[in-house]
Amino acid sequence: MLIYEGHDVPKRKGVSDPKSFDQPQRLPSGTLTENGKFHQAAQEHKAGKKGPDIVKVYEKIKTGIWTDNGFFHLVDSWIENDGVRNVFKFKLVAVESVSDELAAEENVNQHVEHSRIIPTSVKLEVWARDRGKCVICGATDELHFDHIVPFSKGGTSLKAENIQLLCARHNLSKSSKIQ
Repeated sequence: MLIYEGHDVPKRKGVSDPKSFDQPQRLPSGTLTENGKFHQAAQEHKAGKKGPDIVKVYEKIKTGIWTDNGFFHLVDSWIENDGVRNVFKFKLVAVESVSDELAAEENVNQHVEHSRIIPTSVKLEVWARDRGKCVICGATDELHFDHIVPFSKGGTSLKAENIQLLCARHNLSKSSKIQ
């Protein structure tokens, strides 16, 4: 499960510090912002009007380095004051695969002990250890965090010893093999 904070107002003329402004629900035109769309979808799910939306989540681990954290169900939202401004909070529950959506909806409130999500601390440790390069060819772009012992074969996401950096080509050719 993740609690995700909404998007800030964009930097523009007159906005030197986006973190000093309430996160907007609507644009000046009245159209919903992404925060507003997420909030509306979560509230409709919470009210039993529809199933949870599936969203793909990315995590910024360093400037210019984003990782794909997979798919999540958007199950709740609220607005809270952080002492300076009002921010959106979104509750997301991991989905193991998009094809498994129906089963995930039934189990949306169950806690998942074994998760393929690699914690940020592990990603940072692996990035430093592998020096931001594919361990096979040394490429520095289109890098993936790869399970050495595949998750599908019982490999853990919680220890840096089981995670390595691979370029997209080597990660896709490895697939779910143990090397």
